[in-house]
Amino acid sequence: MGDPRLLAVSPPVPATAFGSAQLEGLLLDMRDTMRHLNGAGLAAPQIGVSLRVVIFGMDENPRYPDSPPIPFTVLINPELTALGEVIEEGWEGCLSVPGMRGLVPRYRDLRYTGVDAAGRPIDRTVSEFHARVVQHEVDHLDGILYPRRIRDLTQFGFSEALFPGEELGDD
Repeated sequence: MGDPRLLAVSPPVPATAFGSAQLEGLLLDMRDTMRHLNGAGLAAPQIGVSLRVVIFGMDENPRYPDSPPIPFTVLINPELTALGEVIEEGWEGCLSVPGMRGLVPRYRDLRYTGVDAAGRPIDRTVSEFHARVVQHEVDHLDGILYPRRIRDLTQFGFSEALFPGEELGDD
C-alpha cells in the first residue's frame, strides 16, 4: 500500500499479446506468487505490471477452511456485472496490505466476462465467496485497494488484534 502502481487504472491487454512469451511469463510469475503465499487470487498490478490480468482459484486452502473451491482461472480484460442489489459484508485481507483485515461490502451475485490466456471467451455467473474474490482482484485493475471500500473503520485493523489466536493470511 502506498505504491503508486496500485492506485493506477490498468490498460487492457492488447490482442497482439496473446500467445506471447511476455504474457506467458507474467501468468507463470502470478501463479507462482499466488501459490507461494497461499492466496485466493492475484492481480498483475500487485507484482508491478499494469495490465488488466487477474488470476484466482483454490481447492483446499488452510486460510479459507470453510470456503468452497474456486476453479483456477486466468481472467484477462474482465468485465463485471452485479446480478441483483444484494450486498454482503465479509472479511478481506490483501497481499498489498499485509497483516490487516477489514469488513468489506461486495455484491453477492456476479457475472464476469473476459478472456483466458489463449483469448477464448469466459462468461460465468457466480456468488458469495467466488464473487467476492473476483471483485477484490478486479478492483486492483481499477486502482482500488479494499480499505477504500470499508464503511466502518472500526472494522479494519491488524489481523492479530481482530482475530487473536487465528492464523489468517492475506488474499
